Amino acid sequence: MNNQRSTISKDDFLFSQMVIGKLSTYFSKRVVGQETLKYSLIASIIADGHVLIESVPGLAKTTAAKAISDAVNGQFSRIQCTPDLLPSDIIGTQIYHQHTGKFETIFGPVFANFVLLDEVNRSSAKTQSAMLEAMQERQVTIGGTTYHMPQDIFIVIATQNPIEQEGTYPLSEAQTDRFMIKEKITYPTVDEEIEILNRIETGAIDNKEPAVITIEDIDKVQDISEHVYVDVTIKKYIAEIVNATRMPGKYLDQKMASYIRIGASPRATINFLRIAKASALMHGRTYVSPDDIKQLRYQVLRHRIGLNYAAVADNVSVESIIDKIVSVVPAP
Repeated sequence: MNNQRSTISKDDFLFSQMVIGKLSTYFSKRVVGQETLKYSLIASIIADGHVLIESVPGLAKTTAAKAISDAVNGQFSRIQCTPDLLPSDIIGTQIYHQHTGKFETIFGPVFANFVLLDEVNRSSAKTQSAMLEAMQERQVTIGGTTYHMPQDIFIVIATQNPIEQEGTYPLSEAQTDRFMIKEKITYPTVDEEIEILNRIETGAIDNKEPAVITIEDIDKVQDISEHVYVDVTIKKYIAEIVNATRMPGKYLDQKMASYIRIGASPRATINFLRIAKASALMHGRTYVSPDDIKQLRYQVLRHRIGLNYAAVADNVSVESIIDKIVSVVPAP
């Protein structure tokens, strides 16, 4: 173990590797393939951040989110988002009891350690906004009274379908910015799809194993992650990449720079730092390297860079913009 000025003890480092290994093994038993998604989900949990997952239907978004939460012995709730879903259906409400003359506060499903917002873009803007306070301040307001979310672990995993337009409400920039990362899922390979069929035939795909770690284990690994060493040159590297999204004319050619409508917020810089520390632990290091930043570039930036209509017309993806920025910003 290369300490690189890290204050992480050997015992804590070994503990973190044990927890990460158990999470990874559990996920692989429930989900075939999707290694990038597994990496992103585990890293975001260690970094204590919310996750947005996007893909076409049928690619195990919900299964993956449920698998990673089932691995932890915590409270899980699933919210199936629909156009008629109300904010009170998520955060809770007050019920008046006529026989006592008093109001009773009924908490909604958001009060859990892991909250799965399935097809989040099917809920209205008003309902989506109900999650903003919970995701950012980790509290909700019901009847004028503020209630705090679980103090140890509170992670929102939201899924969305990018191709269906009828009955959907695109997430606002303020909403998407609250997600630490956005992961996109691709189709499985032929071999992976054969493995899916084999697991269905044997019944293995429906087997739900008991949790392998506790909320306290995750809480401890999160504390360990905070002590991963980040050199000042890495911090500058992160800041330069994010700054390039806001001032693309200084870094990119005129044509490429013209595609960017809006750059990433300071949350991108903060989340880069937090999840890079988690990535370092997952790679068996107690210090962050430039490779951690490069590996997470899409996840942290793809939902924070806004492209204009010219980019859409020229079929320019946000990932290609990110690649160009990372290629021109010198790594330490």
